[in-house]
Amino acid sequence: MTGRTPGTGGEAPVPEPSAGTAAAATPVAAAAAAGPVGEARDPLTDSGLLSPVRAGTPVEAETGDRAWLQAMLDAEAALARAQARLGTVPGTAADSITRAARADHLDLRALALAARETANPVVGLVKALTLHVAEQDPQAAEYVHRGSTSQDILDTATMLVAHRALGLLRADLTRIAKALAHLADRHRDTLMAGRTLGLHAVPTTFGLKAAGWRQLVLDAGRRVEHVRRNLPVSLGGAAGTLAGYLAYARLEGTDDPGYPGRLTAAYADETGLARPALPWHTLRAPLADLAAALSFTTGALGKIATDVLTLTRTEIAELGEPAPAGRGASSAMPQKRNPVLATLVRSAALQVPHLAAGLTQSLLSEDERAAGVWQAEWQFLREALRLTGGAAHTAVELTEGLTVHTGRMRENLGLTGARIVSERLAAVLAPHLGKTTAKALLTAASTEADRSGRPLHAVLADAPELKGRCTEAELTALCDPADYTGAAGALTDRALRP
Repeated sequence: MTGRTPGTGGEAPVPEPSAGTAAAATPVAAAAAAGPVGEARDPLTDSGLLSPVRAGTPVEAETGDRAWLQAMLDAEAALARAQARLGTVPGTAADSITRAARADHLDLRALALAARETANPVVGLVKALTLHVAEQDPQAAEYVHRGSTSQDILDTATMLVAHRALGLLRADLTRIAKALAHLADRHRDTLMAGRTLGLHAVPTTFGLKAAGWRQLVLDAGRRVEHVRRNLPVSLGGAAGTLAGYLAYARLEGTDDPGYPGRLTAAYADETGLARPALPWHTLRAPLADLAAALSFTTGALGKIATDVLTLTRTEIAELGEPAPAGRGASSAMPQKRNPVLATLVRSAALQVPHLAAGLTQSLLSEDERAAGVWQAEWQFLREALRLTGGAAHTAVELTEGLTVHTGRMRENLGLTGARIVSERLAAVLAPHLGKTTAKALLTAASTEADRSGRPLHAVLADAPELKGRCTEAELTALCDPADYTGAAGALTDRALRP
């Protein structure tokens, strides 16, 4: 890749404009004239107050307004470099545009206000960037955004933002999978009650549960990586024909019918993104694929969080979250230590599918450029990236610091006595009594054991139907849940096998 690697920008606030600066023409001039912005003091800055799952996480910086602005500038600079590689823009002009394409040269708030007049932020950005380039290299200013259209730049910037955010997400998913592999291996044979419809069912192992969580995370990682590798540049021009690019290329003496394909390939190389088969202004498969991967990922993490929330309940207490001093405190109840990490992860998992649905509906874009559908994608995608990245970063801490209370698991396993292995008893007794009679006997014996408090094996030993068929020692062994975990150990081993 010959293009520069953009720095990570973070969302930087911009002072609120004074009276009179919000006129349509003023924000563009202000955007070009403004210097670097200051610390986060603007009341308009989205600091994550109502979205704690992403507040302070790495993905927040990669999806903030400043990061998106830098990505648009990166897209503009990469386009100029790609054209220079094909001889349709002077190399010196491409260099000047690249040097000028820095977010700290422009005013975010002014660009946002200017976007109200054009329904997208690129028009104002191009004007501001052109003014800034002209100050440094007047001749180069003529080559800013040459032949391009707003959607080419913003869609390419969107893919750059997504690519960077998915890189963070992929790394966190790898850490989560590693932590879960350790838990699965360590607790391969740790007995616990399997629960179905909220009630004890048959014994299982915590190792198998952790292996199942890991499998979901691995599946999510594969989806994320596939989507990340295939995020495409956008290059279509005004209506998906690349006519503008060709027109300007001809001014430079290039009349090659293969120019659009070579330009797309060069642009993909400069950005590090994929080359699309066709312009995709209203062929929104990249957004739908991205939405699906984010939704699946939060669902996978949400499954872990949901199980943790259940198993940390006071009356169950089989798991414990990592809890540094002060975390999980209640504003009213001093004794509480709430499961904050799992709560945050689950909150993201409940939100992202709705955002993904909004992104998927972009497939219904009309004509060659859509009105309103394209604009509706931006916030859906930003929030989906933020929430998914925040959930994964939170889940790293959750899984790496999870405490497993093995004694409590074994204690809870005994809450229903040997009734938790009645499935095995039914299978063993059926050949002697018949399936229907064996089930009826076990139902009656379980009821008696619950009523009297006697062990199930003792109740069964007194049953006339079993006299001479099973000894009390045999019944005692059959009622022990320790060796009724089926293939749990083998399944865990298979899941962890490289």
